Amino acid sequence: MEYIKGFTYGWMARKGEFLKPEARESLRLLQERTGTTHVIFALAAHQAKPQSTVIDYTGDHMVSDEELAVMIRYAQSLGFKTILKPTVNVTDGTWRAHINFFDLDVPCEPKWRDWFASYTEYQEHYARIAEACGCDMYIAGCEMVQTERRADEWREVIAKVREHYHGPVTYNTDKYQEGNVSWWDAVDVISSSGYYPLGDWDRQLDRIGEIVKSFGKPFFFAEAGCPSRTGSSQIPNDWNHEGSVNVQEQADFYRDMFDKCARREWVQGFGLWDWNHLLYAEAEASGNDGYDVFGKPAEQVIKEFYANN
Repeated sequence: MEYIKGFTYGWMARKGEFLKPEARESLRLLQERTGTTHVIFALAAHQAKPQSTVIDYTGDHMVSDEELAVMIRYAQSLGFKTILKPTVNVTDGTWRAHINFFDLDVPCEPKWRDWFASYTEYQEHYARIAEACGCDMYIAGCEMVQTERRADEWREVIAKVREHYHGPVTYNTDKYQEGNVSWWDAVDVISSSGYYPLGDWDRQLDRIGEIVKSFGKPFFFAEAGCPSRTGSSQIPNDWNHEGSVNVQEQADFYRDMFDKCARREWVQGFGLWDWNHLLYAEAEASGNDGYDVFGKPAEQVIKEFYANN
């Protein structure tokens, strides 16, 4: 597998936002400022609650199919490899990892079969777009921890995706969950979210490496990053952590992660989290405490690492 020097782009983009000139300029700057070669277009369909069985991918909370296709082709015109990643947000704010249903059907209760039917329809829709646009990879879900035990249903999802999309397919499990997915044999690439604490990367990579070796598949971190807040380097997955702005701590996190991963040849890249399609003014970077790296020291750390890998 080609090394993925990736960044997630356009997360939470609403209908019409990919049509704005600022969105195109943001994508151009992503390439110029970081040396990114692979752009991951991450989409956020909605379901109302963790136990809802209907997934809405047609509302104004998502970019339209037409503008998505136009932006993918614009990215390709810039020389990017493109990866499509349709996932789900819960409208009430619950993290998608908690989407869950009874394993034994109970009358009058929501059921796994209904949720997977809706989810499969959603994935098939975007698999067709990925195929039509010539995307280089398809990520069939992200961090849906409680669903992952449903191996048979996930195998069916992947099989349906393959009916429409003929490139490599992966699934992005969450941090610490790499060993809990029993159906890695169904995908072409293993991927997970690399939100591991600064100072703990060696231990986690030792663990993940054994899992990857057992399946004989390529691996990359489909997500990885850290907010620029004091304390976030120890809990980089916690976007709600309260801390003062600390752009240096964010840069230190990236240096540590890159240093440790570069020593493991089986780590075949990153889909860093994340690059906003509508950027703040660069002069505001020193006061921004999010995952963003635009105009922060971490941006240069990333560019140097990608230039040498």
